[in-house]
Amino acid sequence: MNKLITLALCCAISPIAFGSTLVTDNYIVSIESNCAEGNVTCDDVTYTGKSKSTGNTITLKGTTLHRMCSDRVTPCQFIGYEFHNGNVTYSVKETGVLSVIQNGKLLLKENGKWEW
Repeated sequence: MNKLITLALCCAISPIAFGSTLVTDNYIVSIESNCAEGNVTCDDVTYTGKSKSTGNTITLKGTTLHRMCSDRVTPCQFIGYEFHNGNVTYSVKETGVLSVIQNGKLLLKENGKWEW
């Protein structure tokens, strides 16, 4: 049983979960985990997004996102990050998709490449 738990925790951690940069056509997004390395989940992640066209930046605090195991308690797979700024939600997926949603309306969706 301990081997199974260790395997689940091991495989839920992604190499981009600890700090990296997503580069899209219009934005550079830096993600930094402020939790101890080895944590499967983290409620203290920093998002710094910079517009390539204007140079404007925004810094937000957020959390990691995970798909849960069949027990609905244990995180099984890292899927990305989520950040909130009032009624605006910024989502950065492990697959390299940056999306911005305001009041349920999609404002932005861009594919990018991870650099670390």
